[in-house]
Amino acid sequence: MRENLSEARNAMEWGNLLAVRRERLSSRLGGELRSEFERDYDRAVFSTPVRRMQDKAQVFPLEPLDSVRTRLTHSLEVSTIARDVARAVARWLREKGCVKAEEADSIEAIGAACGLIHDLGNPPFGRAGEIAIQDWFQRNSKLLADLGGRQQWAQDFLRFQGNAQTLRLVARLQVLADQNGLNLTYGTLSAALKYTAQSDQIDKSRYESSKPGYFASENELVDTIRTVVGTGTARNPITYLVEASDDIAYLAVDLEDGVKKRVIDWGSLKDELTNAAAERDLVDAALTSAEAQIDRGTAKLKGADRDEAYAVALRIALIARTVPAAIEAFKQHYDLIMQGGLYQQLLDVSTGAPLVAACRTVGVERVYCSTGTQRLEVMARHVIHGLMKVFWEGVQDWPSQRSQEPQSRFGASVYGLFSPNYRAVFEDTMKEGKLPAQYCKLQLVTDYVAGMTDTFACTLHKQLMNG
Repeated sequence: MRENLSEARNAMEWGNLLAVRRERLSSRLGGELRSEFERDYDRAVFSTPVRRMQDKAQVFPLEPLDSVRTRLTHSLEVSTIARDVARAVARWLREKGCVKAEEADSIEAIGAACGLIHDLGNPPFGRAGEIAIQDWFQRNSKLLADLGGRQQWAQDFLRFQGNAQTLRLVARLQVLADQNGLNLTYGTLSAALKYTAQSDQIDKSRYESSKPGYFASENELVDTIRTVVGTGTARNPITYLVEASDDIAYLAVDLEDGVKKRVIDWGSLKDELTNAAAERDLVDAALTSAEAQIDRGTAKLKGADRDEAYAVALRIALIARTVPAAIEAFKQHYDLIMQGGLYQQLLDVSTGAPLVAACRTVGVERVYCSTGTQRLEVMARHVIHGLMKVFWEGVQDWPSQRSQEPQSRFGASVYGLFSPNYRAVFEDTMKEGKLPAQYCKLQLVTDYVAGMTDTFACTLHKQLMNG
């Protein structure tokens, strides 16, 4: 059940929001100079899921051009912007007397950490992979009929969401000493919750509840986090800053990559942005600034090289205009945010909203729908559906595998292909008995496939399908 919003409004205090508590007590070595939130960032940097993002698509799956962004380069850019945005807000909060100096530093560190991990749960092939997983469960809905009971159990799979998988990945699946994942602070985990609703409580009228924020397997953890940091079911204020940084990064750089991929040329991009703008002044200023930066330079670029230079300069111009707008919007809506009452994205209530809207429109109409991208999305669906089918066969009769019954030999062979980390989490969850066995089995399949890189998924699919 959703908590009363007034409860969340009474609880939003920075002393609670910056909670350093972890699921497991973490020892500190002598001479440790890092704060707990800086340690969170460092744990993420050295983690396997972050490294895997170098082979996960941002927009263009299996991209051969090194200059086009992967999910890792995108996340590094988001982390950088989030750090700067959070730093500016933290300084303002300190000047207002809302936080102390060390708390201001903590806000900045949390922003950087959440920017780095915000896309960890995205499956191979980006958004296309997410849709493919949802579609597989829709096509195999009879598997969900056995779950019974709570609606959330089935909806977790039918509405599979990369953001919810991110929490599961950092809090459970990245097994080190135990089942607490990277064992991040509750302050960081709270800020990483982009969406606040369970999968069966979606509310499209409120942005933070428009998609699932966590799965049933993390219900108890989320309840604990919310109690400790004092948000109730509201968003953590730092979440708004990280989300705005993500939007700024992808809106600016996806257009740049579209030009690099020859999906759109500079002349067409200018025309599209101008036509899409509800208010042209901001768009015209950004375009003029970009062209002026290149035209006054000494490099004599022509053709595609000149287009790419303009696109890079436009990215700079867009970031230079949207970052201050996001910071100012946070300041203007601060009281509402701290009451848990802002149900929109920060950029959408900022002075940069017309510029942001124009970039979104052009991205959807000209970049994300390119022929090459659509072709790869079809391939992604084929690969993911094939892998889900095979690995379901390997886990569906798991109890009989353990007793070595002859009919389970194939299943046992497939089961052995799962990541040892994921198998360990699955087997412990089965022993706990808090969730239906069918739910645990389906989640193991989803965990493993969602954690694959683009190349690994394609290669494994080819090997298992003989060709």
